[in-house]
Amino acid sequence: MKRINIYENGIYLVLEINDGNEPRLLHFSALPFDEKTLTSRTGTTGFKLVELQVSGIDRAGERHGNKYIVTAPGYRMKFKDFSDTNNSFGRKLEITCIDEPTGLETVSHLQFYTGTSAVRSWTVVTNNGSETQTVEYVSSFALTGIEKEGLRSQDEKLKIGICHNSWQRELQWQFYTLEQVGLGMAQSLDYQHSSKVLGVTNVGNWSAKEYIPMGYLENTETGSALVWQIENNGSWHWEISDQEGHLYLQLAGPSEIESHWCKNLKQGESVTSVPCAICAVSGGFDEAIGELTKYRRIIRRKNADNKKLAVIFNDYMNCLWGDPTAEKEFPLIDAAAEAGCEYFCIDAGWYADGFWWDWVGEWQESKKRFPNGLREVTDYIRKKGLIPGVWLEIEVMGIKCPLADKLPDDWFFTRHGKRVYDRSRYQLDFRNPEVREHCDEVIDRLVNTYGVGYIKMDYNIEPGIGTEHNADSFGDGLLEHQRAYIAWLDGVFERHPQLIIENCSSGGLRMDYAMLSRYSIQSTSDQDDYKRYCTIAANSPSALCPEQSAIWSYPMTSGDREEVVFNMVNAMLLRIHQSGHLGYIEPERKALVKEALDVYKKIRGDIKTALPFWSLGLSKFSDEWVSLGLKCEGKAYLAVWRRESARDTCELPVAFLKGREVKIECIYPSFSEDKFAFNKNTGAVTVRLEKQYTARLFKLSWE
Repeated sequence: MKRINIYENGIYLVLEINDGNEPRLLHFSALPFDEKTLTSRTGTTGFKLVELQVSGIDRAGERHGNKYIVTAPGYRMKFKDFSDTNNSFGRKLEITCIDEPTGLETVSHLQFYTGTSAVRSWTVVTNNGSETQTVEYVSSFALTGIEKEGLRSQDEKLKIGICHNSWQRELQWQFYTLEQVGLGMAQSLDYQHSSKVLGVTNVGNWSAKEYIPMGYLENTETGSALVWQIENNGSWHWEISDQEGHLYLQLAGPSEIESHWCKNLKQGESVTSVPCAICAVSGGFDEAIGELTKYRRIIRRKNADNKKLAVIFNDYMNCLWGDPTAEKEFPLIDAAAEAGCEYFCIDAGWYADGFWWDWVGEWQESKKRFPNGLREVTDYIRKKGLIPGVWLEIEVMGIKCPLADKLPDDWFFTRHGKRVYDRSRYQLDFRNPEVREHCDEVIDRLVNTYGVGYIKMDYNIEPGIGTEHNADSFGDGLLEHQRAYIAWLDGVFERHPQLIIENCSSGGLRMDYAMLSRYSIQSTSDQDDYKRYCTIAANSPSALCPEQSAIWSYPMTSGDREEVVFNMVNAMLLRIHQSGHLGYIEPERKALVKEALDVYKKIRGDIKTALPFWSLGLSKFSDEWVSLGLKCEGKAYLAVWRRESARDTCELPVAFLKGREVKIECIYPSFSEDKFAFNKNTGAVTVRLEKQYTARLFKLSWE
């Protein structure tokens, strides 16, 4: 038996090669490995490095239900080779395994990143045999023994976090015990079998329509945690269940059972699983998200937008609502420039004379809406010192688009011999080079002819499980389309490196780091109630970097100054998506918008390196008080919202400031006369807000 012990960036990793030459991942944690925690009477039998299921092989052994354990040939994989190298990111492990009867070879890639306790993991499967093999499932990361540390029962000490997501209800974290997800036991047992699995799954092209593709596991006894994300812009699956007396975690992309995916591998062919990231920390949720935030910044495309944090005005929310005309735009452009915005985006409708929803696809300007051409408006935007932008939904074509009936079916998703369409749009297939050429022409024309420097890239349909054309399975067609789209996007940024493209999918329904490793900014919601939006804003840094999190601020045409302040504080620690009829609100309220943007420009240099913290925990829509903090070197910012609360005072713990001499000041709004204080002994900020539905932004600084 051989063990490979790795300690890198705060992560302890132990790989065992047993006497049967079977590779087993024994340990992945912020805590050192303790042999005594392997309590199952079958030892490490259930510990695997990779799970692989192909068609036509018996899954012998224990009952498994739909769990991805005792996969075949996963259960019989043998160790072949181990590589330990360094590259520009950090340390890189590659573990090669082989199944002799089929000739299938797996390479498990584990990439460490200097400066953060995160690992990116993925698997490459190659068929070195003589017969075609059909892959039904392959894990990107598989870890057994996630309950090992500590003496308390797993039911008592483990907490699972799932980030639920929905249109206008994005980023709703819920935390569960094992019992609450059907995996509880009265006590820890050394041997247990069940057919129950906690599976969190997405199927389709909206990667976050029900869940953000991430999860969290905390051991409350030992004060350690894991957080993970699956980096795919489509179907994915993670699960937790039991095997041989231990609990396991597996992360993967599409699979046959969950998402109609399988892949035929002929001799010499390979398939690569979707990448995922896993962070191991000593601490809790704040520490785990902090490490994941560092990782997200490392893997993200280097771009000027995430350094400058430009202020964008968009004419949609509580403003033109997708009905732009030249006449309407000019006063808005003036007001946005006066307030201090730096980009101006013309939202949906600019290309259609009337109802625009099902006409998308040609992307030619409407002469009815813009009698002197769209260029007149984009030139005026630049004249006022802003950079123009437009709305696109490039991946679809409306059923009334004149092009749609002229194009062959291989431009589109098809199933059962028919085009797939949803909500009166067809889904374009980016594997087709003619589709990519069409989309390149649209982007290049907007940039070169109209001087567009910003694109709001929306996506408002769900084409389902995939496409049958030129694919081994519906899910195979979907995955390859999604990878082709990402490759196309890379090409756009190569040609236009200064172009800012916002990732929008009916708000935040594609918040994933396949997309966000390319896009610099992400729409978080279509929520049009600013009183609710503070919950989404406060929770958003859990799913993406603060400097990528676009939050609408849309002062109402009727309201008081506190309504404006609440709206602005929603966005001021993240990315400001300014909207609202700025030309039609009172001068005092308009001045508060400008004041907020002026403050934002002073602090945005800190946002791009800050790490989030939640003094009151993650927010729910029912919470009476909400907070979000950003921690920087020698300073922190704290946003506080009071909603409909009977209490006018709130205490906000800031544990890392306990015992420090801290200066606290309200930096927005300037008219605030509310009481606030910092308590050195408790490390807490106390805030009194006299009125309901008010918000304040504070700065804390220390030596």
